[in-house]
Amino acid sequence: MPAPITAARLAEETGVSLRSLYRDIDALRAAGARIEGERGYGYRLVEDYALPPQTFDRIEIEALALGLAEVRHMGDPALAAGAASVLAKVAATLPDDREQYLLHAISRVYRPDPRYAVACDMGVVRDACWREEALSIRYADSGNTVTERTILPLCVMHTDRTLTLLAWCNLREDFRMFRTDRIVALQATSVSFRPRRVALLREHLAELEAREDDAGA
Repeated sequence: MPAPITAARLAEETGVSLRSLYRDIDALRAAGARIEGERGYGYRLVEDYALPPQTFDRIEIEALALGLAEVRHMGDPALAAGAASVLAKVAATLPDDREQYLLHAISRVYRPDPRYAVACDMGVVRDACWREEALSIRYADSGNTVTERTILPLCVMHTDRTLTLLAWCNLREDFRMFRTDRIVALQATSVSFRPRRVALLREHLAELEAREDDAGA
């Protein structure tokens, strides 16, 4: 039986704080994972046949590690913390050899600077999308003209160069892509547009497909 791994080593290997590690272990235990040990002693994952096996092969593990690394370098602190937490949770469920593939992947992401310039509070944006609630924003266009708008946020779009918010704009009465680095102020309104979010997304995707069909005709 393998020796317990200390919390300090787990935290160092996964790049998370001890507090986050303890929280993740508690979450895994609550989900049914059999993790032996305690603080100050160390931890060991007990194989439990009641849990589905992790059958990732090496290339799947590389893809997972690379994707999580990319998220951590986007420039959004909340998503970076979420990616680190996912890495720790997945690593805890893998056999020792595959855990090493994940923690020491051969594919790496190197970005001296964050991929996106995030100026507005993305936590407010995500909450509004999840809750399907309108946002009040002040938005600067390419000419730096600022307008006030009420929008229905649909999803966050990660494009090649910018982080944008796809939304229905009540001012323009149409779909708009708002660059998050040009949102100079935003505020939650608690005004619900549920259950329109999915329908609006489908409508926008249908419009995009129609434009592509017209362009290819």
